[in-house]
Amino acid sequence: MRKLIYFVGMSLDGYIAGPNDDIAPFQGGDDFWAWLASAYPETLPAHVWPHFGIEPGTAPAHFDTLVMGRGTYDPALAVGIASPYPHMRTQYIVSSSLDSIDAPGVELVGGDPVGLVRRLKKEEGKDIWLAGGGTFAGQLIDEIDGLVIKTYPCVVGEGTRAFTGVFNPTQFALDRRQEFENGTQVSWFHRADSQ
Repeated sequence: MRKLIYFVGMSLDGYIAGPNDDIAPFQGGDDFWAWLASAYPETLPAHVWPHFGIEPGTAPAHFDTLVMGRGTYDPALAVGIASPYPHMRTQYIVSSSLDSIDAPGVELVGGDPVGLVRRLKKEEGKDIWLAGGGTFAGQLIDEIDGLVIKTYPCVVGEGTRAFTGVFNPTQFALDRRQEFENGTQVSWFHRADSQ
């Protein structure tokens, strides 16, 4: 069965963006960006692939489907990109406020993110990338099978938290951690009650 993995970058104090969706404080070094482009190319939007030397047609390494909330999708829309990850089999945007999305491979889902994820988990394929945001991740906490957290060595103080919603303590166990030159770390966790 496919797994839902929350692959996300955050500050040391648990924010995935500062006020006004600011991600400028999240500075990874050259070694980190080279690793990301090699190990998880599908998590970079297609319009930046040339900058990272990712060849068109590169196969997804871990995820072939993504789900995200409206807030995570909005920055792409703001610059006129309706399909930021066209290399994915399908991009699901969960929003009750968008009327439609006119882009191949992008599907608008008006509600029930839990039902969507449960259906996707039963399909064949690679794992499902939960791309954000914090409110959406909070709604899906009971469906998240693993975390891949890119922790940047900064504190932002306020903004968008990695998880928001009801109090629901959920235990995850560390599988491994990789550190990069500027102190950025990537940590892999699995749901503690799943193994």
